[in-house]
Amino acid sequence: MKNRVLSVDIFRGATIILMILVNTPGTWSNVYAPFLHAKWHDYTPTDLVFPFFLFIVGTSIVFAYKNKEATANTYKKISIRSLKLIGLGLFLGAFTISFPFIKEFAAIRFPGVLQRIGVVFFFAAILFLNMDWKKLVALSAALLLGYWAIMTLIPVEGVASTLERAPHNLANYVDVKVFGTHNYKPDYDPEGLLSTIPAIVSSLLGIFTGLIITSKRENKTKQMVILGIAMVILGHVWDLVFPINKALWTSSFVLVTAGWANLVLALIYFLTDVKGIKFGSIFRYAGANAIVVYFLSSFITKLFYLIKVDGETSVHGWLFNNIFVHDFMPMEFSSLLYGLAVVAFYCLLAYVLYKRKIFIKV
Repeated sequence: MKNRVLSVDIFRGATIILMILVNTPGTWSNVYAPFLHAKWHDYTPTDLVFPFFLFIVGTSIVFAYKNKEATANTYKKISIRSLKLIGLGLFLGAFTISFPFIKEFAAIRFPGVLQRIGVVFFFAAILFLNMDWKKLVALSAALLLGYWAIMTLIPVEGVASTLERAPHNLANYVDVKVFGTHNYKPDYDPEGLLSTIPAIVSSLLGIFTGLIITSKRENKTKQMVILGIAMVILGHVWDLVFPINKALWTSSFVLVTAGWANLVLALIYFLTDVKGIKFGSIFRYAGANAIVVYFLSSFITKLFYLIKVDGETSVHGWLFNNIFVHDFMPMEFSSLLYGLAVVAFYCLLAYVLYKRKIFIKV
C-alpha cells in the first residue's frame, strides 16, 4: 500500500500487542483490574482493545479499497480474505493435541475473535464499496438504533428481554438456538451472532476516520478529536438506558469505544504524521503482520496450556511458577511480567519478519 500513514500502522500494532498482553497473564487468578474485562456492564481499558482493532479494520479498508471498483474480482478477494480469517478462528476453536487433533464436535466453539474479524471485514468492505459516507452514516445509525430496539423490546419466550445474563437475554437466546453447545459459555458468548451486527458498525465508524485521514482537508487531528469526544459523550448518555457492555456489544459500547479510538489515533496521528516525531516502531512492526502475530500467539498459548511437563503441570504453569513467581513479588506483578515476556517475544518475532520483508497477508 503506497503512502502508508504511520499512525494507522502504529495503532494497529499497539492494539494487537495489547490483545496478546491481556490474553496471556501468568495466572487468571491474579490480574490487575485494568487488565481484566468488566464483569458485565461498564468497561475497563481491556474492553477497548477488541473494538479498537475492528475500528482500525475499518480505517484500513479505506486505504485498501478507496480506489477500487466494486467488481466481481474485488468481491472475490474480500470473500477469500474473510473466509481465511473465519477458517483460522475455527481451527483455533477446534484444535486439540490429542489425535485426531480435533475436539469432539459438541465441544467446538463456533464464534470467536478471528471469526468476528472476518465477518465484520466482509460486510464493512462490501458496504464501503457500494455506499457513500452519507449512506454509511444513515446505515450505522439505523443498525445501532435497531439493535437497541430488538434487544430491549423483543421478549424471550414470553418474558421481557433483559440486558443481564441468561436466560432472558435475547443475544444469548439467539446464540443458543443457532449454535447450541458451540458457545463460549452457556449464558453468553462475547462474539455471538446477534452482537456481530453492532460490531460491524465499530468498523464502519473506523471507515469515517479513514475518510478524514485520506481527505485533503486541513485540521484532520481536530476533526478526529471532535468526532471522538462527541462519540464518547453520546455513548455515555446512551448508557443510561442501554448500558455499555462488551459481551452484548451494545450500541453505547460501540460509540464509546469508537470515540476513544478516535482520540487515541488522533494523538498518534498528530505526533507522527503531523509533527514527524519518530516513535512506536515496534508497534509498526507488529502492525505489518498483525493477524499472523495474533494467530501464532493464540495457537502457541493454547499449546502451552495443553502440553503437560510432568503429566500434571502445563508448560504455561511450569514457566510461570518457576521463572516469574517469587516470594518478594505480588502475584499480580508476577502475572503481568509473564504477559510482558510473551509480548516481548512476539514483538521480536514481528521485528524479524519486518526486517526480512516477510509480510504474510491473510
